[in-house]
Amino acid sequence: MNSDLSPSCQSGFTLTELVMTIVIIGVLAVVVAPRFADNNVFQSRGFADQVQASLRYAQKVAIAQRHYACAAFTASQLALTIGTTPACGTALNLPAGSVNYINAPSGVTISPVPANFYFDALGKPSAGTSVVIGTTTITVEAETGYVHQ
Repeated sequence: MNSDLSPSCQSGFTLTELVMTIVIIGVLAVVVAPRFADNNVFQSRGFADQVQASLRYAQKVAIAQRHYACAAFTASQLALTIGTTPACGTALNLPAGSVNYINAPSGVTISPVPANFYFDALGKPSAGTSVVIGTTTITVEAETGYVHQ
């Protein structure tokens, strides 16, 4: 007789192992699933990354063109303009499109709304500032204009 077919050598999972696996998967589903269902966190982080990249872009354009680049904030928008004076006025089109502003996704706000500022021809901002979007704080250093989180 072949010993591989004997009942004592069968392999598989016990009922206890299967029940414990189902319990662990259930606990993970209860804890992890709501984080993926809340899309607001992902949208907030994405908007914060867009704002940071746009401010860096505005600073680089101000240096490259030897002009002023202005950043104006509302609770749901960042608008960028460029000009020969600190008042700016001409739309600074972003690389991703032909508009000079980015809008916050639904449910995402800039709070508190920071004061408007500009980068001069050397890339130095008129004032250091912090922009808070969700749980992300973007800082523009007053002396160097370094934009970071």
